[in-house]
Amino acid sequence: VRIRYCSKMPVRQLSEALVNRIAAGEVVERPASAVKELVENALDAGARRIRVEVRDGGASLIAVTDDGSGMSAEDARRALERHATSKIACGEDLVRIRTFGFRGEALPAIASVSRLRLRTRARGSAEGFEIRIEGGKLLDARAAGGPEGTRIEVADLFANVPARRKFLKSSATEWGHVAEWLA
Repeated sequence: VRIRYCSKMPVRQLSEALVNRIAAGEVVERPASAVKELVENALDAGARRIRVEVRDGGASLIAVTDDGSGMSAEDARRALERHATSKIACGEDLVRIRTFGFRGEALPAIASVSRLRLRTRARGSAEGFEIRIEGGKLLDARAAGGPEGTRIEVADLFANVPARRKFLKSSATEWGHVAEWLA
């Protein structure tokens, strides 16, 4: 086997965009992985009702709506930054984790390989907030109406990572993985 390298390059720091796309491949292997991360976030937010919508096995749309605690505009913005989380604050917290996810990688990773819309309203707040991101780039952030809780829509998963998208199976197979995880 002959290995061919593109060129001899010095060690360099990867761009934030490339780091996010690589992380997305580790966090989000297929649509079911995105559903898992979003549902776990909803459960950690204290949701009693969670609605999951999936189109084309999750490749064209995943939407998770919950009636959890919601987020302030500041927290919603921060939740889309890498390694930002409300679930740990210091090293000691790592030995007593009582949440599903805590690394703060899921949302920014999903946003880097899709079109993501996050709409949220914190409990007791009169106003909600909406953020739209495409391929990891912020398109819009604004005040918005909506019920208490959070709705995250993930459209065109892996559209900007064709090598990843081509490994998705049929819509029925991907839906099966989603349904199996939800069950």
